[in-house]
Amino acid sequence: LPISHLPYAGSTLRPFAGPPITVLLITVDTELSASLQQRGVSLDDNVRRSIWAQAQGGDHGIGWQMDCLDRHGLTGVFFLDPMPALAHGSDFLRPIVRAIVERGHEVQMHVHTEWLAWARQSPVGGRQGRNIGDFSLDDQIVLLRLARDLLENAGAPAITAFRAGNFGANDDTLRALHAIGLSWDSSVNPSYLGKECRISADSEQIGAQDMLGVVELPVSGIADRPGGFRPAQICAMSAAEMRAGLRHAAAQDQDAFVVVTHSFELLSRDRQRPNRLVKARFEALCREAAHMPGVRGGGFRDLSPAIAAVRPVLTRVAPSRMRTGLRQVQQAWATWRYEHRLLPA
Repeated sequence: LPISHLPYAGSTLRPFAGPPITVLLITVDTELSASLQQRGVSLDDNVRRSIWAQAQGGDHGIGWQMDCLDRHGLTGVFFLDPMPALAHGSDFLRPIVRAIVERGHEVQMHVHTEWLAWARQSPVGGRQGRNIGDFSLDDQIVLLRLARDLLENAGAPAITAFRAGNFGANDDTLRALHAIGLSWDSSVNPSYLGKECRISADSEQIGAQDMLGVVELPVSGIADRPGGFRPAQICAMSAAEMRAGLRHAAAQDQDAFVVVTHSFELLSRDRQRPNRLVKARFEALCREAAHMPGVRGGGFRDLSPAIAAVRPVLTRVAPSRMRTGLRQVQQAWATWRYEHRLLPA
């Protein structure tokens, strides 16, 4: 059996026992909008629109996502960005953390350093940057330690995992995470490598890998064309593509399959109406995962860092012109249907 499915002596983590299981991590980058902040939108309105994704009298953000996860017996991992506390204080974090933790889901750490532009008092001497990887190692240690402390002081259990805002990390980010005692990073998205993401990772990396003292667990995906990569993001991948990718991962006994979404992703781009296509994709993923053999929903607390010690040869599901074509048609229809301000939802 892969190491992740054997007892993990001395660990407080809870690896699954029994036959090989692929852990599905449905990760939600949970963040306020720096764009809305720049436009003068109030904190309360930003929280309402970006975290709870309220529109047309309903909630379509993390509350709706947790409802869906709960219906299907799945765990969500909410990468929560505490950096707006630099501008607004930390009180806004507590009800968000409480809502996630009380329902049995995970809070992990996300950082958008754009918020340093509005910091009442800069923790890094006034230096600014769009991404955490734009800062020196020393500054990154300061910023990541601050973010971890803000989340834990707001009621989150001990933070163990991180994802950079915009996937904008570099190798020093991994060194900084190791320095503050975090075990996991999930900032590698092959679509961003060589762009915002400057971590020295291989774009073909699929499983977990020990890198500079932390375990790097990249965003999963499929080959949507020869030599191509389509990330497992709810708004980027059709339900059929997601199902094919997850089934392939389970057939290969991959330790984990990492899906990405956002707290506001189930709304139209202007955040004025729900995007029912994307909501249907989220629901379909949860429904499939709940009944798919060899798959179980979980979080980082359900994985052992020991999975990085085994490097099996893994592949992504092969391209399918039909799947890709159908998704392109869906995307075009959804853009017309939900991104046109004059059309009703």
